[in-house]
Amino acid sequence: MFVDIAKIYLKAGDGGDGAVAFHREKYVAAGGPDGGDGGRGGNIVFQADTNISTLADFRYKRKYAAKKGENGRGNRQRGKNAEDLIVKVPLGTLVKDAESGRIIADISTDEPVIIAKGGKGGWGNPHFATPIRQVPRFAKPGLPGEEMEVTLELKLLADVGLVGFPNVGKSTLVSVVSEAKPEIANYHFTTITPVLGVVSMGEGSSFVMADIPGLIEGAWQGVGLGHQFLRHVERCRMLVHIVDISGSDGRDPYEDFKIINKELEKFNPELAKRPMIVAGNKCDMCTDEQIDEYRKYIEDMGYDFFPIMAAIRYDVDPLLKKIQEMLSKLPPIERYEAEPAPVVKAEDFTDHSVKINKVDGIYTVEAKWLYNVMRSINFDDYESFNYFQNVLTKNGVFDALREAGINEGDTVSLYDIEFDYVE
Repeated sequence: MFVDIAKIYLKAGDGGDGAVAFHREKYVAAGGPDGGDGGRGGNIVFQADTNISTLADFRYKRKYAAKKGENGRGNRQRGKNAEDLIVKVPLGTLVKDAESGRIIADISTDEPVIIAKGGKGGWGNPHFATPIRQVPRFAKPGLPGEEMEVTLELKLLADVGLVGFPNVGKSTLVSVVSEAKPEIANYHFTTITPVLGVVSMGEGSSFVMADIPGLIEGAWQGVGLGHQFLRHVERCRMLVHIVDISGSDGRDPYEDFKIINKELEKFNPELAKRPMIVAGNKCDMCTDEQIDEYRKYIEDMGYDFFPIMAAIRYDVDPLLKKIQEMLSKLPPIERYEAEPAPVVKAEDFTDHSVKINKVDGIYTVEAKWLYNVMRSINFDDYESFNYFQNVLTKNGVFDALREAGINEGDTVSLYDIEFDYVE
């Protein structure tokens, strides 16, 4: 099954927690804190694999999570960084943010790309030692890894895209000029997946040709199979428009040419500007006058015209030579630049806002930053609890409670912890 679009969820590994430990050695009194820092969580890395040609695997596995970094240990031993999770995708896969549509990466080379970064490891307790607090019994937990939902969109990497109505000979041409062997039959929509073929021109020269199936009138709006596959034309450096000039299916080759060009333009106006040549297939079923008339019609619009018989490779070589000549003057296959992430304002890093709600006489404190701080606190240890109170004071939690009208003896709820307020 050919699948060229998929949506998946990514969760990079959380950082390992810092350790609370103290140095113990014979004849060494009060060795002091020596808890190690936690290791980094695993990144999620995307890498192209030329053995994969579809996104079908992502229909069955939609969640990818990297491992957490190792926790720190005593003797200042830092936890190991978690291994990166490698996700293999077809060459030419665009990774987009599912919510905004922002392009995160274009996997069009064999270079691995980090899509979601693992969280940093937390600090061990030596980082919190001061001349006054010499025995800190708390450490920092690791930071969470990035998580996101992304859309994968496959845009084939091909030099030449063959476009035209079904059953005009696109698949036949690919089969006679390359090693690709698409299914071919005398009915519409024989080809329901894009087919790539490498065309060898001798002396180490070659180019990649793609049969883009399913184009009919209304394809840009989703009619037929066209909307599903038009995206694969976007990377092509040039187009070859194949027309059945014999009108063997009762079609009008003049009208067909106009319709396909309009579909390309409506889907993406840039496609209308793409270099293009026209191949008139099944010319053995036309008179010389018909061929000459159609040639004039095409050339008057500024395109080169080549009458061919793809099934027996008649006059196909001049077409290939013209393609090779044009490609030598065209820029390389388009690569999409990653779009910058939304600018994070400085206040976002220091957003220690606090929300106070009073429910049934209990003052509930809500603060995004608070939960992570509480994970590092040992509430059974005086110094650790004192450190926590200082954090609440510096970040305005007590001020917010006073503004909310709290009185001494009232109950305060901090997530799973409740205590009585004392001035």
